[in-house]
Amino acid sequence: MKKARLAILDMNNNTPNLGLASIVQHVEACSEYFDYEIFDVRGKNQIPGLEFDAYISSGGPGDPREEDGVWDVNFYAWLRSIMDFNTAHSDQKKHVFLICHSFQMGVLFFQTGFLRKRFHISFGIFPCYLTGNGIHEKLFDGLPNPIYCADFRNYEVVWPHFESKSDVYPKVLAVEQLDVTKDRERAIMAIRFTPEIIGTQFHPEAYAEGMYQYFNQEERSLQVTSEHGEAKLNQMIRDLKHPKKIALTNQIILPNFLHQCIDEYYNQKEGIKVSA
Repeated sequence: MKKARLAILDMNNNTPNLGLASIVQHVEACSEYFDYEIFDVRGKNQIPGLEFDAYISSGGPGDPREEDGVWDVNFYAWLRSIMDFNTAHSDQKKHVFLICHSFQMGVLFFQTGFLRKRFHISFGIFPCYLTGNGIHEKLFDGLPNPIYCADFRNYEVVWPHFESKSDVYPKVLAVEQLDVTKDRERAIMAIRFTPEIIGTQFHPEAYAEGMYQYFNQEERSLQVTSEHGEAKLNQMIRDLKHPKKIALTNQIILPNFLHQCIDEYYNQKEGIKVSA
């Protein structure tokens, strides 16, 4: 069988990042069905074309509202080309997963909610709660409510009227935990922008073993302790060891996305279902 093609959009801007390696690991676990290529979007202005069947766009640093006017323009043009292709084709849809920085750019592109600087950085492992739409989201099948997620961000997306199930896109799928000590809106943590394009503010690719090793490095642990406190570091280390938190989220969301893409690709090409 001819393999599907998948593009990974690296949005890290030459910043070392565990997430990209984890995305690659998930894709390589499906190497029987996927060939893939990595594009350095921000460092080299590399943008994939429409020859791919699926796309995963990573997180990255910085304010998505203030880019260089080159790669970001091309990124938005790429998103528009995906939308136009999916509109023009009743089958052979192209699926996209947007993570963190890419999710925020998706919000700006689709004009879904309001993106703003957070009152303080979100750093650690937190529960996020499924909405009425999120409970019915197939990519979340196998996860509890709340989902535990790795959340590292200076920005947030807010949007009212998101709780109930709806048949209209975009659909808000998850929101951050309620903080009863602060009078503020809960940030949006996941959106299905269209039937084929989904995004999460959190990092579904985050894996417990890598994060545990990373934050146990002396330099990193001292940095976290100085910026966020020892209690935050200790809580994060405990959460990383919990099998139903980050480990479970990592095992479910991106694999579900990849399996969905595999099934749709081979069903269209071969008329068969091949994934688990």
